[in-house]
Amino acid sequence: MTRLDVIGNVSRDVTRYPDHRGGTHLGGAALFVALAAARAGHVATPVCVLGRDLAHLPETREFDGLDWSGHEAAEGPSTAFDLRYDRHGELISVHTDYGAAERLTDHALAHVDQHPGDTYHVCCRRPLDAATVLDRLAEHGATFSIDFFLPSAKNMIRAVGPWLDRASTVFVNAAEHRLLQAVTDMAVLPEVVVTDGPRPAQVWALGRQVASVVPPPQSPIEVSGAGDTLAGTFLAHRSQGATPAQALAEAVEAAAHFVTTPPLRIPAQRRI
Repeated sequence: MTRLDVIGNVSRDVTRYPDHRGGTHLGGAALFVALAAARAGHVATPVCVLGRDLAHLPETREFDGLDWSGHEAAEGPSTAFDLRYDRHGELISVHTDYGAAERLTDHALAHVDQHPGDTYHVCCRRPLDAATVLDRLAEHGATFSIDFFLPSAKNMIRAVGPWLDRASTVFVNAAEHRLLQAVTDMAVLPEVVVTDGPRPAQVWALGRQVASVVPPPQSPIEVSGAGDTLAGTFLAHRSQGATPAQALAEAVEAAAHFVTTPPLRIPAQRRI
């Protein structure tokens, strides 16, 4: 099994809900995808740029299961997201300060050149130049999967269009799925995982539905990161030989557990 290198952000997140849930906690797709994959038995590294405020994460006990060799430390603050959700858990607005992640594209390209034989998951969201990174991965013949973030999905899906059929798996939510269908022939995509909140999650292979799983009913505490958790779990189980249906069942269960668990706190920095 090759290592899963997850290219994306690790961030400080503030989430806000109408019922006063939410707060400040750790976030970022690179963290959640890699952590879910590691918990499912896959060696995983976040390929990210950490600012001073999160530079201590690789030293904290909570994340011992991750391979942190893919991160880079930088001066200045880490990426920060302010995410507002409606009562159904749908994202309605986001404010972002990219901070140290402005260096992510250069860091990711250097990492890919040093580790062309790894398996990659690319979180196609700003400020990453996803098209350039995917082109480099394709040049190396690397195996990669991709996902999107709804606020930037329309532009990102169009930008990475030439590489969509090269991806082993494309992860989208229902709204992103409609955007994907508008720009590409679904019959050429090897595997697409579609999530839709409490409605059935599906796997499509070359335009044909091959799996569907209904999430268990739950009262969510935090939804930010659930899709990333599903993606990391799915990729780990597929890499271990699970069928799409088996991997989807495990991934849906992991995501359901995630949303009913308190969010990851930002650990205190060690005092010297």
